[in-house]
Amino acid sequence: MLRPLGKQGDVRRRIAPRSFLAYAFALATDSVKLFAAFCILTLAACTHDRTAFDGNAALGYVKTQLDFGPRVPGTPPHEKEAEWLVAQMRLRADTVIEQNWTHVTAQRRALPMHNILARFNPASTQRILYVTHWDTRPTSDQDTNLGARALPIAGANDGASGPALFLALGDLFKKEHPAVGLDLLFVDGEDWGSFSTYSDTASNPDVLIGSAYFATHLPSADYKPLFGVLWDMIGDRDLQIFQEANSAQAAPEVVQRVWQTAADLGYEKYFIPQVKVPVTDDQVPLLAHGLRVIDVIDIDYCRRGVDCDPMGPDNFHHTQQDTFDKVSAKSLKIVGDVAVALMAR
Repeated sequence: MLRPLGKQGDVRRRIAPRSFLAYAFALATDSVKLFAAFCILTLAACTHDRTAFDGNAALGYVKTQLDFGPRVPGTPPHEKEAEWLVAQMRLRADTVIEQNWTHVTAQRRALPMHNILARFNPASTQRILYVTHWDTRPTSDQDTNLGARALPIAGANDGASGPALFLALGDLFKKEHPAVGLDLLFVDGEDWGSFSTYSDTASNPDVLIGSAYFATHLPSADYKPLFGVLWDMIGDRDLQIFQEANSAQAAPEVVQRVWQTAADLGYEKYFIPQVKVPVTDDQVPLLAHGLRVIDVIDIDYCRRGVDCDPMGPDNFHHTQQDTFDKVSAKSLKIVGDVAVALMAR
């Protein structure tokens, strides 16, 4: 039931929705009428972005990376993307540092590796570290099509979404510098080898290659950011990010900071404050070297969006199904808003 309108004609009957809107519009001032009409026509005028982060721009950066082809270390698309990322970040950041080295795999294969560190406010002693990997996996080893398992993944979510986030952050922070120092670290070689027997980067050196290298080749001997966040697989169209178990155990205060920031933005539906499975990811070698870096990852990357079977028919992770249609500007915007808001906490 609608409440009576009292003195305005003492209307006590139920008013149909269209009639009610017309009645309210008739009572409004001219300025209110103009604003209401503008809102009805544009919709967007009645809403306010939580931050200036541009999710559509980020989605465009995903597409650009996919156009290079799979960014597998040791291939031309990998080298082209490395050059492109460096050039793009030099247009945005105050300083760009390249870490170039050759990694020799357990099979004695030499892989050219490139970490890229883009720095904002490089003179600031108070720094925040954001990390993402930009390489793609050389095999689709979790694909249900056995014939496809030898093929490299496209890596729309797992490989392109993190760099896309960083490029769009660079667009924003080029215009409005953060109050503290920010380091955007693109690490290479995260996804090269097998994770099945992982215990540490000494016993299994062919995964998490770039993060392990950075942990032992810091920008300075006293480098110690206030905290760090690894952003991985954050473009999933069906976004549900649980708290990663290794992170919750090793740096619970950083986990709390991130999820509280998301909650303050109204993103509790997407950043779910529940600890889920441990994930072997680039945060592991960084945590092992004393950097308080947590993993923000949507590990459930499948058709139904949650509780995915990593070898099931609905799984997209490490398969030929990790394609552009599985990521969205909305998800990138949500995560981008959180990344921006964290800088102001």
